[in-house]
Amino acid sequence: MVYFGLYLKDYLEDARISQTEFANRLGITQKYMNEIINGKKNITMEMAGHIERLTGIDAKFIMNIENTRKMKCKLLEQFRNEENLKKYLKEFPINELKKRNWLVFKDETNIFQISLDLLNFLKVKDFNVFESLEKKVLFKKNGEDFKKLSLWIARCDELSLNQEVNEYKSDFFNNLINHLKTEAYQNPYNEERILEILNSYGILFVVEKALSGTKVRGVFKVNGNTPAIYLTKNYRGKDSFYFELFHELKHCKSDYNEGKNKIIANGEELKEKRADDFALKTMIKDEVWNLIVEDYSEENIINISDKFKIPPSFIVGRLAYNKYITYKSDLYHKYKDV
Repeated sequence: MVYFGLYLKDYLEDARISQTEFANRLGITQKYMNEIINGKKNITMEMAGHIERLTGIDAKFIMNIENTRKMKCKLLEQFRNEENLKKYLKEFPINELKKRNWLVFKDETNIFQISLDLLNFLKVKDFNVFESLEKKVLFKKNGEDFKKLSLWIARCDELSLNQEVNEYKSDFFNNLINHLKTEAYQNPYNEERILEILNSYGILFVVEKALSGTKVRGVFKVNGNTPAIYLTKNYRGKDSFYFELFHELKHCKSDYNEGKNKIIANGEELKEKRADDFALKTMIKDEVWNLIVEDYSEENIINISDKFKIPPSFIVGRLAYNKYITYKSDLYHKYKDV
């Protein structure tokens, strides 16, 4: 295991300074000096500053080496041995992270460095803390991988950092919904345009492909005081994209305070039904939906779309959702992106 004492020992030998003499210059005992050299004594920031003044070795470099050593010791303490740590790391999709360039591993042959790279990416102190965070995520456990979900959320957090957003004001929520409905009717789906709209209303927004094997389509959380909506690309077309967006916006409206402490991927059944109903009724009002089910011929779909300024994709998507038509039908595929 690498520790700063090894670097210090080489420095003293090159500078022809004995360990005893250097201990005297630092004002510490010979025993203390031996413990530093042999990696058995933690180096404080104050001590690192003294060593920097006497040797010119950057105190930040010293502390980075020491912090890495401490982290390795904690990993061995947690997992007992390297084999157990290797088994645990296999639960992470390391190859997929590399392939997508989400994470560059500094040394793929070193399990301790891989662990540190993962912890830095996840922004957590250690794996004990990481495992405890699962209690802070609301999602259906069946078939869902917390590790993959957390990595995806960390990636979205990273992508959202450069977004400039206005202050979020819940009083303007209805204005936002109307703005998005107008955008959906007038224009083809444009991720950048929707990003601009949401940012202007104070909401962070990221669309990023999920890691393989995960089923969550989106999450809602609050970063600081700024609401954030992250969507995967698990949608069929324009209709299902807006359905997921409006679904998460309902969480933003109703679950903002909860989002400060928890990540809402899939909440309780009532909460999710409420969000689904909001999305459906936002896209098509009940009275208009009743007109559609009376006659969902292509001609009537176009007439209703023009009259009520509803994208045809919303109509065919709702018809497929309620099983009046299928997602494989020609009608759905013709209008799913219109």
